[in-house]
Amino acid sequence: MDFMDPSTLLFLFVLTMMFFLKTGNFWKSSSQDLPPGPRRWPLIGNLHLLDLKRPYRTLYKLSKQYGPVFRFQTGFQKMVVVAGYETVQEALVNQADAFAERASIPIFEEFSEGHGVIFSHGENWKVMRRFTLTTLRDYGMGKRTIEDKIVEECHSLIQKFESYKGKPFETAVIMNAAVANIIVSILLGKRYEYEDPTFLRLLKLVNENVRLFGSPSLSLYNMFPALSFLFSSRKTVLNNRKETHSFIQETFIEHLKELDVNDQRSFIDAFLIRQQEEKNKNKINKFFNNDNLKSVVGNLFAAGMETTSTTLRWGLLLMMKYPEIQNKVQEEITKVIGSAQPQIEHRSKLPYTDAVIHEVQRFANILPMDLPHATTTDVTLKGYFIPKGTYIVPLLYSVLYDESQWEKPNKFYPEHFLDSNGKFVKRDAFMPFSAGRRICAGETLAKMELFLFFASLLQRFTFQPAPGTSKEDLDLTPAVGFTTPPTPYYLCALPRS
Repeated sequence: MDFMDPSTLLFLFVLTMMFFLKTGNFWKSSSQDLPPGPRRWPLIGNLHLLDLKRPYRTLYKLSKQYGPVFRFQTGFQKMVVVAGYETVQEALVNQADAFAERASIPIFEEFSEGHGVIFSHGENWKVMRRFTLTTLRDYGMGKRTIEDKIVEECHSLIQKFESYKGKPFETAVIMNAAVANIIVSILLGKRYEYEDPTFLRLLKLVNENVRLFGSPSLSLYNMFPALSFLFSSRKTVLNNRKETHSFIQETFIEHLKELDVNDQRSFIDAFLIRQQEEKNKNKINKFFNNDNLKSVVGNLFAAGMETTSTTLRWGLLLMMKYPEIQNKVQEEITKVIGSAQPQIEHRSKLPYTDAVIHEVQRFANILPMDLPHATTTDVTLKGYFIPKGTYIVPLLYSVLYDESQWEKPNKFYPEHFLDSNGKFVKRDAFMPFSAGRRICAGETLAKMELFLFFASLLQRFTFQPAPGTSKEDLDLTPAVGFTTPPTPYYLCALPRS
C-alpha cells in the first residue's frame, strides 16, 4: 500500500482542522454575549432544519425557541435573524445606521456588480438612493401629476377586465402590465399597450428573476457558490439581466439623441443630464455612469412592478375568499363617492376600504425576510454582540404576524386597522415596506397605486371564483419566490350595475 508523504499528510490535517474551526465557530470570538442558535453541522450548518421553499416559516419557528435575536448558518453562509416587532424596530429604526448595509450574497453581487440601488453598498448606494428619491419626487411621486397617470391606467385596466365579459381569466400578466406602466411613465415618459410584445418580454424577464431569486436552487448556490456549475438557474438570472440591460441601453440611447436640458421628460433624462453635468465639470464620474443607470432603471422597474402587482392580486383573491368583506368595501365606496372616479383625497373618507388594503398587505406578507441587511459596525442588540459585516435577516413575517401586536395575526381581519368607531388607525407594527435607512424608496407611490387600483376595481366589478370553484376551494398558500405571490388562480370580473 502506498502512503502519502508526511508533508502532504500535514497539509491535509491542517486543512481539515481549519475547515472544522471555520464551520464550528460563528465568529472568531470567545464572547459569551453572542446570540444563541441551533447547533450547526460541519459543511451544511443548519441546512437540515430549513424549509428551502419557505425559509421564513422555519426561522419564525426557531425565533420562538431561541428568542428574537439568534444565529443561523446554511452551508458557509452565516447570519443573525432579528424577529418580532420590538426587536426589528430596535435594529432598523433605533439603530438605523448600524444596520444600514446590504449583505453580500453571491447571486445579488453577481447580478448588481455593485451598481444600482437595491443591492449596492457604501457610497454608491447613498448617492444613487439620494438621486433616485429626489428625481422620483420631481416626477410626481406622491403628487397630483402621478395620480392622474394612475387614474388613466385604472381606466385601461378596467377596459381590459370588461373585455372578458364575465368569463374567467388569470390576472398576473395584466396586473403586472398595468402597474409596470406607472413606473415606465416615470422612467421613460411613456406607457405600453398590454399586448406589446417587447413590454410582455420585459415583464416575463423580471417575473422569472423574482421567482428564481427565491428558488431552492439559488438558495443552495448562495450557500455553496463554488458549486455554481450545478445551478442552471444562476445562468438564467444573469442572462435575463443581460437582456433587460440591453433593452434599457437601446431605450436610453434613443433618449440621448433627443436630449434637451430644458425639457426633461423622464427619470432617464434627469440621469443623463446629471451625467453630462459631471462630465462638463471634468469630474471622475464614479456614480453617474451607464452601468449605474441600467441597474437603477432595472431596480425601479422590478421593484415598482412586482410588489404592488402581487399585493393587488392577493387583494382580489381575498375578496373572492371573503365576499362579505368585498360587499362592505363596495357599499362604502357606493355610499361615499358613488360612481365618481376614486381619488387619493377619498382615502380618508373610505376607512374600511383603506383598512382592507392595509390588511391585504399585512396578511399577504409578500417580502417575509425583507432584503438582506448587514451591520456597518460592531453593535449590541438585546444584549447580544453582533460584529461589523454580519449578515442580518430582519424577519418581517414575524412583525406582520406578531401575536403581541395583532389581535388575530393568522386571520384576514381588516378590523386590525379600525377603532371601535370604525375610523382608520395606523399600526406601528405595519412594516410591509421594511423600515430604517433601507426602507422601500417607492413606498409613497405604492400606497397611491394600491388605493387607486383597488378602489377603482371594486367600484366597477364584483369578483367571483371561476365556475366550478367555490370560495372554500381558493388556496391561500403562497407560491415560491423571492416575494410570496398567491398561487395562480382564475377569477370572473362581473360588472356592477
